[in-house]
Amino acid sequence: MVHGGMAGLAAAGVHVPAIDLSTTNPVNDVRTGGDSYESLAGGHPLKEGDSPVYQRLWQPGVARFESALAELENAESAVAFSTGMAAMTAALLAAVEAGTPHIVAVRPLYGGSDHLLESGLLGTSVTWAEEDQIAEAIRDDTGLVIVETPANPSLDLVDIGSVVTAAGDVPVLVDNTFCTPVLQRPIDHGAALVLHSATKYLGGHGDAMGGIIATNTEWTMCLRRVRAITGALLHPMGAYLLHRGLRTLAVRMRAAQATAGELARRLQTRPEVGQVHYPGLAGSDPRGLVGSQMRGGGAMIAIELAGGFEAARTFVEHCDLIVHAVSLGGADTLVQHPASLTHRPVTATAKPGDGLVRLSVGLEHVDDLARDLFTALDAIRDAA
Repeated sequence: MVHGGMAGLAAAGVHVPAIDLSTTNPVNDVRTGGDSYESLAGGHPLKEGDSPVYQRLWQPGVARFESALAELENAESAVAFSTGMAAMTAALLAAVEAGTPHIVAVRPLYGGSDHLLESGLLGTSVTWAEEDQIAEAIRDDTGLVIVETPANPSLDLVDIGSVVTAAGDVPVLVDNTFCTPVLQRPIDHGAALVLHSATKYLGGHGDAMGGIIATNTEWTMCLRRVRAITGALLHPMGAYLLHRGLRTLAVRMRAAQATAGELARRLQTRPEVGQVHYPGLAGSDPRGLVGSQMRGGGAMIAIELAGGFEAARTFVEHCDLIVHAVSLGGADTLVQHPASLTHRPVTATAKPGDGLVRLSVGLEHVDDLARDLFTALDAIRDAA
C-alpha cells in the first residue's frame, strides 16, 4: 500500500508523484500520433515511445493509481473512472457491447447501482436473485453476476466462492467498497471484476471522487475502450488524492474497524435498538465468512431502531459530533437514513426498513462516539 504505483520516482529524482494536468500531449508526427490514438482508444496500454495524445485516453497519475490498486487486489490491471457509478456503468456497457446484456444481481446493493440496473437505461435487463438462486437465473445472454458484500446498507454477507461456482462461465463482479483490499480480495475467491467507489475508503478524507475496477487484461481493454468513448476518466487531481489515500488505508481501516466493533457491542445494550447489524458480532456470521473470506468485520454498522421512522429521524437529528450525511469511509463518522437518501430510488419491496440507520465509523475516540450515539438514543427515549 505504501509503495504501490511508485515505481520510477527515485530515478526521476522525486519522492512523490507529480500532478500532470495536461489535457493534451504533443505527438511526434502524423503517422505515429494516429497510431497512438487508435491504440489507446481501443483499450490498449500506453506503449514506450508512444504519445499519450489526450487526457481522456491516458493519464500518468491515473495510471499510477490503477497500478497500485491492481496490485492490492491481486488483479492483472485496473481501470479508474470519474465516480463509482461511472465504473459500474462501464462494466454494464461492456456487457452490452459483448452481446450479453442480461445481468443477475443479488440484493441489497448500493442504491445507485440498484436504480441503474432496475432502470434498464443502458440496455441491460436484470434478474434479481437470492444467493442460492443464481445458477437458475443464468441465461445464454447473461453477461455479469453482480454482488456486494458486505451489502449496502444492511451488511448482509455473500459467499463469493459460492457465487462464482453458481455463475459458472459468467463473470462475477463484486463491489468491494465496504471492505477494501485490506479486509477482502474477491479475485482470490474467483471473482472476475472488483469494483470500488474510490470516493470512500480508498481516498479516505471525503475530498476526492472516483471509481475503479480491478480485473484481468481482457476486461481491462473493454473497460478502457468504454471509458475513452464515454469520457469518464478520473481527473488527475482526484487520482493524486486517491493514490495518496492508499498509503494510509491499512492503518485507517484497522483503527476504524476496532472502534466499530466496540460501538456495535455497546449499541446492543440499548432498548431503543431492535437489532445491530455488524459482521463481527457473535452469531452474525453463521457461515464463518469473517476469517475465511474477510479479515475482519469492517467499519460499517447498521442499526434497526425499534421505533421505526420517527425514531430514526430523532436519532440522526440528535447526533452532534457525528455528521448527518451520505457517503462513507472518511476520517470522521457519518450517519444517514438509507431509505430516505441513498436508497430512496430503490423499489419499495427492496428498500431498507424505515427504522434502519447506517453508520460509517471514522477515527474519533470510541468514547466520544459512544457518548454522541447514546445521547441520540436518549432523545428517542425521552420522545416516547
